[in-house]
Amino acid sequence: MLASVYNPSIFFLFPWSSSPKHGLFSSWKQFSGTGLCLYDNVNKLTRRRGPRPIPMAFGSNTDEAEVGVLLGERLYLGLDFGTSGARFALIDKRGTIHEYPHFMSEEKVDWARSWKATLFSLLEDIPSHLRKLVASISIDGTSATTLIVDSNTGEPLWRPLLYNESCPDALPTVKSIAPPNHTVCSGSSTLCKLVSWWENDDSNKKSALLLHQADWLLWLLHGKLGVSDYNNALKVGYDPELESYPPWLLSQPYSQLLPSVRAPGTSIGHLKEDIRSDFGFPNDCVVCTGTTDSIAAFLAARATQPGKAVTSLGSTLAIKLLSTTRIEDARFGVYSHRLDDKWLVGGASNTGGAVLRQIFTDEQLVKLSEQINPMEASLLDYYPLQTIGERFPVADPNMAPRLDPRPESEVEFLHGILESIARIEAKAYSLLKDLGATQVDEVFTAGGGAKNEKWTKIRERVLGLPVSRATQTEAAYGAALLALRGTGEK
Repeated sequence: MLASVYNPSIFFLFPWSSSPKHGLFSSWKQFSGTGLCLYDNVNKLTRRRGPRPIPMAFGSNTDEAEVGVLLGERLYLGLDFGTSGARFALIDKRGTIHEYPHFMSEEKVDWARSWKATLFSLLEDIPSHLRKLVASISIDGTSATTLIVDSNTGEPLWRPLLYNESCPDALPTVKSIAPPNHTVCSGSSTLCKLVSWWENDDSNKKSALLLHQADWLLWLLHGKLGVSDYNNALKVGYDPELESYPPWLLSQPYSQLLPSVRAPGTSIGHLKEDIRSDFGFPNDCVVCTGTTDSIAAFLAARATQPGKAVTSLGSTLAIKLLSTTRIEDARFGVYSHRLDDKWLVGGASNTGGAVLRQIFTDEQLVKLSEQINPMEASLLDYYPLQTIGERFPVADPNMAPRLDPRPESEVEFLHGILESIARIEAKAYSLLKDLGATQVDEVFTAGGGAKNEKWTKIRERVLGLPVSRATQTEAAYGAALLALRGTGEK
């Protein structure tokens, strides 16, 4: 039951808490498309943390001391391998940022080697006196990041295909076998990547196995090849409602590569003996199935009831709504992840913060926003896009950006853009309702846009709903909740 994830009875410690007693320990290794470290200023994270936590059983009150935990308390480790970096969250503790190692192979990033090195670097970052308290581990990874590995050794047979890579060559084949508008009917789906590899690679396919990024990283810890979760497996065609791969997929020759699938947060087995001994983890530490980074972030927000939603205002506008009804419609890029007996319905627009960054500096956004009256409606009707094309809530690859007319007042211009994005958000939730999802009744906000209080008030007015900033949106925290679930704690 996901209730054990959402409402754990043990006391969780949130990152950057304002509480004088509690914090969350995390380590962040951020990287770009080239694999290079982008962010290594520890103080930027430290300043957000609030008052220094008071040490308890395992600490001292020196500046260098780690925060203590209650005697006998077990800890739960979540690792997030997102689009821009890797991070762990150990419930409890606090955060530090480190360098991200990267490796090159033939002038390209060797992603598998980089991920592996980062995984063990993160484990090393955990203070040794806390490792012996870790009861369970889980990992989230980017959705549809795909590895084809040797089924005997686990070594990649081909370079990893990343979440945002498209394989249009495989799309006609996939569309010919899958139901209309199925989630896999997208060039970036895991199934399209599998089909593309199958049709173009001459290696020995009998010893090949498909794994997702999180699956492979978890395998490094538990040693049992071929295990996935139903969130990661969705885009390869797994049906989480029937809890099986559909017949149209199993009839294909490449179905032999598909991993077995379990619920997220299910215990797979104990941590490998060599890792336990090398790092000092306890003998009973278990490794649990993971999820995708976006699902982990939603779990962290603790939106637990149908009708609760999370809008992510980052470079793009993405929404996820907890629904009692499953919705799938590839025309709009709408699909549903299973969350126990409910469904997390999601879609993403091409509008968002990236458009704002094209026009305004961060300083301008702050100063201009202060002058906006959020209770007054803007008469400007824009459709802010970076480039031509929209996917959700309007599926139009030829839609052009609309940012005219531009008023003389920069305050009015920004007001018009913010309100127009809010209207797109409202239309998105309306579309999900029209498609059959549970009607939204409250919205939590994640991403950089959540910090803009004037925008929040504009969105409240346009949506006609309570809108607030999510207390916690770190995907690593959501992965740690799954680790807790895998221990059977209630």
